[in-house]
Parts: sequence; C-alpha cells; structure tokens
Amino acid sequence: MVTRSALIYLSQREGLKEFASRFRPFKKLTTRFVAGETIEEAVEAIKLINADGCTASFDHLNESVTGHAEAEAEVQEYLQILKQIDDTGIRSNVSIKLTQFGLEIDPELAYKNARRVVEAAARRGNFVRVDMEGSNVTQATLDVFKRLRGEFGLNDVGVVLQSYLYRTFADAQALLKLPARIRICKGAYNEPPEVAYPEKKDVDENYLRVMKLLLSSGIYHGIATHDPKMIEATIAYAQKEGIGKEAFEFQMLYGVRRDLQTRLAREGYNMRVYVPYGKHWYPYFMRRLAERPANIWFVLKNMFKG
Repeated sequence: MVTRSALIYLSQREGLKEFASRFRPFKKLTTRFVAGETIEEAVEAIKLINADGCTASFDHLNESVTGHAEAEAEVQEYLQILKQIDDTGIRSNVSIKLTQFGLEIDPELAYKNARRVVEAAARRGNFVRVDMEGSNVTQATLDVFKRLRGEFGLNDVGVVLQSYLYRTFADAQALLKLPARIRICKGAYNEPPEVAYPEKKDVDENYLRVMKLLLSSGIYHGIATHDPKMIEATIAYAQKEGIGKEAFEFQMLYGVRRDLQTRLAREGYNMRVYVPYGKHWYPYFMRRLAERPANIWFVLKNMFKG
C-alpha cells in the first residue's frame, strides 16, 4: 500500500521526475492534473474551462526558489500571465506562492516581488490569490499578505487558509476584520500533529466551522473542495441562511472531479478551477497523488502496457 506520507516524501525528491516521466501512464496521468509546461498550453486549457461555464486561477508551478534571479524570473512570468489573460480574453485570475518570490531567502524580497504582481493585476482589474504552503511559512505568508492587503483593495488580493491546521479558525476570524477574501481548503502538506489535526474527521469539522464563518461574513470567498459532503454542507448552509449563489464560489483543482465542476456551474454556482502549469510540475503532481492515493494504482496497473 502506497501511503500518503510516502507520496509526500517522494514529492520532495524532484530528481525522480526524469525517471518517472519515462513511463507513459505516469505522463498520461500528469497531463490530467497539469495543464502543460507553457503559458500558451495553460491558456488553451483555460479556454476549455471557460467554455464549460467555469472561471480559472492561473498558477505557475515553482516553489522554494533559492536565488534572487530565479525569484525575479517568477515575477516576470506572472507579469506575462496577466498580459496573456488580457490579450486572450480568458476569464482567469492568478495564484502565487510566496516561496516562488523568495520568502525563504528574505521575507522582504518576497513582499516586494509579490507587490509588483499585485500592483500589475490591480492595474488590469484582476485579482491575485496568495497561496498557503507548509506550516513552516504560514505566519510569514500571512504577514506578507496583511501588508499587501493594507496597500491594495479587497478585490485586488486574497489569501488561503488550510483547515487541517489548529490555528486556522482564529486566523480566519482575524483576517475577516481587515477584511480579506479567503479561500478555505483542507491542506496538502505533510504536517506534524503538533500543528495539524491528524484525523480526517477533525479536519472536516474545522473546514465546516470555517466555511460557515466565511459565508456568514458577507464577503466573497472561495470554498475549495472536491469532497461531496463538504459541497453538500456548503449548499445546505447557504440555503438555510439565505445566502445567494452569487455570494461565494466553489473552487477545484484542474483535472479533479470535472463532472462535478461542470454540474455545479450548470446549477448556477460560481465555479473556479485552479490551473497549474510549468516545468516544475513534479512536487505538485505528487501531492495530488498523496491526496488521492488510488490514483497511483492507475500508474502501477498500466506501467508495463504498450
């Protein structure tokens, strides 16, 4: 049995990418979750998503950069993404990870780089979502986000919280006072029991607590989940409280539950698909397998077929 922790461990070994990519089933599954390696490929994927009635969030895959030049390259990539969104007319915003912009080199560098992207997006009438990463950078990410939110509008920049962390409900309460637009998700990193709920039922309970807090705030938030129980609970709570479909959006990952994505869009819910692309797809892809280890059996069963 391939465990979640084993897959997350493998996600940290990008040297295995070249070896794994030699196997056609692995590569086939990769294209299900990653929209290519270039902006142009991601744009084509987003056009199809838009045609299904969904919006998108553009995400260039890279994290934990180690040099200033690499961080600068990420800024330039995102400035080009924003231009492409305007030039092509696709309906998409962007998601960024602060470690892409140098958070682990210097938080001030990450802030300055992220600010350039948020400023460019705001100028174009677009929106930047600051993604959340491992718990080792949770506070630093929130600190940078709060600075950005202090300088830009509610509809210029938002942030992500993860329900598997003990601290998340209190973080949500504090952020709503700014106020801030929040995406709530369960979380995809391997966290110790000192900071995160070990049991799924506790993660789910915390997710529902935060979801209800967000929906009741009167601010437009993102409810990010593929779990039918969480989706049903969100819809039931919104209906019970008289919260309209236009007051929030569901969010899902590219390639995960496409049937559910289109169904929710057809039912009149705002549906946004998180679309990752780029050469550094391996860590992201392995975390997706870790979230649903059954996917690994697709690779193993087909590894030696023509």
